[in-house]
Amino acid sequence: MIDIKTGTIEERIIKMLQKEYPITVKELSRKLGISMEKLKTELLKLQSKNVIVLEPLPDKTFIRLIRFDIRFIGRRRQYKFIKKKKMRIEEEEDERNDIMYG
Repeated sequence: MIDIKTGTIEERIIKMLQKEYPITVKELSRKLGISMEKLKTELLKLQSKNVIVLEPLPDKTFIRLIRFDIRFIGRRRQYKFIKKKKMRIEEEEDERNDIMYG
């Protein structure tokens, strides 16, 4: 079983490969929002761990996930912060202090 830390680029790559297959390097770079050079270095790391295989064609390079026994290690975190809504406290009005009854 392969252990991968949560919150890393490797985790995002593997989850995207599990969700969408087949996918090219260019499409994956666009969907993850990282540069092609950074993505290629991360893909080479994953290829050295025997998790993925890069299949180069004359015009595209496809990525194939070959290991499915992957475990994500670390605390689960939210990517976006959830802002808690503050309830408005309504002031109780005294009927005796009204202008009409003054």
